[in-house]
Amino acid sequence: MRRRDLIAATIAVPALAAASTAHAGDKAAPGGASLGIAGVGLPVISGGRIRNYVFVSLRLHLGGSATPESMRPKEAYLRDALVRAGHRTPFVVEGDWTRIDAAAMSASLMRSAAAIAGRGAVTRIEVVSQAPRRRTGVVAR
Repeated sequence: MRRRDLIAATIAVPALAAASTAHAGDKAAPGGASLGIAGVGLPVISGGRIRNYVFVSLRLHLGGSATPESMRPKEAYLRDALVRAGHRTPFVVEGDWTRIDAAAMSASLMRSAAAIAGRGAVTRIEVVSQAPRRRTGVVAR
């Protein structure tokens, strides 16, 4: 094999693998189509002060005629609605600054998704992961 073919193959193979795994992440889940939203930073506000940030990864389970391709352009609007709601009424778990209230966050985003994408476009919201910015030294007062 020639050297330039070997170099071209080492560049092309990882790019193709990354594209196929990214495409596989948006494929339909066993219960229907879903769309992943990663890295939304939500504040933890206690006593009128921002105490921490929690970065949340979500999976939106789609219903009706919604597809990942049709929802992808609306992802920025959904992120914006979630961050605005997080600052307006923080999703705080009392006494814990390292995580957010997933049920309250999901309910808020479901209301926003109905207005942004249409009623029935999002059937369920799953919190995949929560990663706090500060993990130690967090004391609720």
